Amino acid sequence: MFTTLIAAARKRALYRRTRDEIARMPRDIALDLGIFPEDASQLAHEAVYGRA
Repeated sequence: MFTTLIAAARKRALYRRTRDEIARMPRDIALDLGIFPEDASQLAHEAVYGRA
């Protein structure tokens, strides 16, 4: 049970870190990569948890 909680906490931390990095990315670089900063939450969720 604790292992599951620790794994969930680690994934949540990774999600927040990934989301924040995407959101802070300079817009011109993000657009060059085909990333829209407004989609940071969705992109981070897919990267960490996979597609729903």
